[in-house]
Amino acid sequence: MISQSKSWFQQTPAWVWLSLIPTFGGFAIAYAGYKSKTKTWIGIGIIIPTLALALSANSLAFVIWIAQIGVAFYLKKAFLVKMYPKNLPVPEEQELANLVATTRDKIDINECSKHELVNYLGLPIVYANNIESLMNEGYVFTHVEELIEIAGIPEKQVTRITPLITFGYNYKKEADFSWKRLNTYSTDELITCGLDGAIAEQIVAERQQRGEYKSLIDVKQRTGLPFTTYRHIA
Repeated sequence: MISQSKSWFQQTPAWVWLSLIPTFGGFAIAYAGYKSKTKTWIGIGIIIPTLALALSANSLAFVIWIAQIGVAFYLKKAFLVKMYPKNLPVPEEQELANLVATTRDKIDINECSKHELVNYLGLPIVYANNIESLMNEGYVFTHVEELIEIAGIPEKQVTRITPLITFGYNYKKEADFSWKRLNTYSTDELITCGLDGAIAEQIVAERQQRGEYKSLIDVKQRTGLPFTTYRHIA
């Protein structure tokens, strides 16, 4: 899909070639405005042929023809950005990614699906899996840096998708509704939630000694406890 993204911006729309037609080629710009829903372009595409007809017997007609061609090629990239297919991921090139971002809705990184991560943002599947795994474990992303530091996504990839993502707040993922209770509850409170006493003590002791847990995987790695012993609190 990345190659499709590149080829999209390498094409030259038919209306650009039609703009080479003297006088009436200006209407091709108006057509581009109609297709992209850009009223300014429609106006330009109507004014240019009108001027060309009015000055057809004048030497300025040649200048207008050259101007019409120049305007068409100048608007080519902006047109391709406006018409960029929704089913293609964000381009790899940062400049194009920023331009495409202005035409798309942002997605909440804490609520999006793996399909959106791969096919909308264009993230490689391995990084989409990392994000999905952390979300399933109750982790709530709050800033782009966490995608680099916690999810392990390369900085270049994060920079590319930054204009298209937000970090929403979901109260159900807060401490009293998820595994994060392991970071805030006392031993007695964890036992009340159904944890075995020894398990609860070990979790709290490790937390007090080395700080809060970053995820359920972090809990497992640091305590050595099987996930099944505390999964019902996740």
